[in-house]
Amino acid sequence: MPAGRASEGERGAREVIAGKIRIGGGNPLVLIGGPCAIEDEPHALMLAERLARAAGDAKVPFVYKSSYDKANRSSVDAYRGPGLKEGLRILRRVREAVGCPVLSDVHDVSEVGPAAEVLDVLQVPAFLCRQTDLVLACGRARKPVNVKKGQFLSPREMGNIVEKLRSTGNEAILLTERGTTFGYNNLVVDFRSLQIMRELGYPVVFDATHSVQLPGGEGTRSGGERRYVPALARAAVAAGIDALFMEIHENPDRALKDGRPLSDGPNMLRLDDLPRLLAEITAIRRALQG
Repeated sequence: MPAGRASEGERGAREVIAGKIRIGGGNPLVLIGGPCAIEDEPHALMLAERLARAAGDAKVPFVYKSSYDKANRSSVDAYRGPGLKEGLRILRRVREAVGCPVLSDVHDVSEVGPAAEVLDVLQVPAFLCRQTDLVLACGRARKPVNVKKGQFLSPREMGNIVEKLRSTGNEAILLTERGTTFGYNNLVVDFRSLQIMRELGYPVVFDATHSVQLPGGEGTRSGGERRYVPALARAAVAAGIDALFMEIHENPDRALKDGRPLSDGPNMLRLDDLPRLLAEITAIRRALQG
């Protein structure tokens, strides 16, 4: 099937193909995971291999996620990643060495072309989900596009973004819930949004780690409440999502040698906690399928 196309899978539901992974359409639940930001090639390869092994043991299809540039950091001094060229080189290496599809954020129209040459899925960040030129450029790249619902949007408003993508002829669309602004420095998840977005006809992803983020909660960086990730993930799987998105790190709280935080540590899942969570969510998925 050509890139950027979706097919009708089981039960009449839409299916999106990312590399060799089928998302939606009654296919198995997919894990999209990896560190918030790329640190370097050895770390990316190590973590991708360990994540792929854990997902494989649980028989969960796996897509590796990491950002080459975190362009929306709270502070100008925050670590952002290796940048477009080096980050895409590392992600290409991960895909070749580990054999899993790769996903990363794009922040500007100028990034879409180079990113589409490497990535299996282009991701539109939540803060940029209404940027029409960016959304259209991603659609025209003929790659699957994962759009994160803005913290400021209702789930029904995602229908407007879907129509922007469909106008390009691209229907390989994933829609991600990542929490909604709830006062200052806090997010809340309305689980009705998972069903509402599913009614738009495309696979729905739940971002369990950004949903527990406390945006800007530590002044120059975001905080988070990692302990709630497993409960929200289990609830979302029970609600019938097609993929679970989690940022995962072997040591989420570690910092660069100059003291700057590497990633959104407070809300990332610890790698050692992943196998148990995968066992729980696959059991829930089996129970749902009856």
